[in-house]
Amino acid sequence: MSWPDLYITHPFTCPYFGDREARNIVPDPGVPMRAELYDELIHHGFRRSGEQVYLPHCDGCSGCISLRVEAGRHRPSRSDRRLLRAHADTRTRIVAPAHDEESFRLYRDYLAARHPGGGMDQPEPEDFPGFLASDWSRTDFVRFERAGRLLAVAVVDRMADGLSAVYTFFDPRQEKLAPGRLAILWMIAEARRRGLPFVYLGYWIPGHPKMDYKRRYRPAQVHRHGIGWVPLEQVEADLPA
Repeated sequence: MSWPDLYITHPFTCPYFGDREARNIVPDPGVPMRAELYDELIHHGFRRSGEQVYLPHCDGCSGCISLRVEAGRHRPSRSDRRLLRAHADTRTRIVAPAHDEESFRLYRDYLAARHPGGGMDQPEPEDFPGFLASDWSRTDFVRFERAGRLLAVAVVDRMADGLSAVYTFFDPRQEKLAPGRLAILWMIAEARRRGLPFVYLGYWIPGHPKMDYKRRYRPAQVHRHGIGWVPLEQVEADLPA
């Protein structure tokens, strides 16, 4: 499969470290993206946000590290098993990406709680689900329903060799139920059920208060430029103590 040309964007404010500038590598926007091409790009550390496919390429920083969990070898920890037991009555439904009032209200409330005043906290209905899905991706919305109410929605891409976690939003009043962890555990179990080897969790940023959690799901592999996928432990050994 031939690749499109790749370009580097102009600098922009880093969404993870506000005092830094970031840049991305992006495929030629004049070449239509296809699910099969994205299958190849994600193997090289790329991700998508809506229609945009990108790879962080920042001057003086390599903090964003693509991470994937080996679904077939993963075993839930003791705390994970407790969480799954607590959610024995939580039901999941896989639906096509679409606007519905209940999901949009949950999405709006989540952004208002997590990103107040950041420009993301006042989404418009026409922006949903355009920010989460695309015309070319194989995307599902996974609804987590508890006691007759919508608890969370996980946006999941179906890849050739796994599932890719795009975004999860949930009722911010129910954060104590750890719906984000629940969604990841569901994806790992679902990938294993389908015979798919990996769950792609996006970018792990060591030490970042909101992005370091991804290392807890093991065994995992991380992508290193010029090398490929290596065990997470190999990278952890090189991190500052």
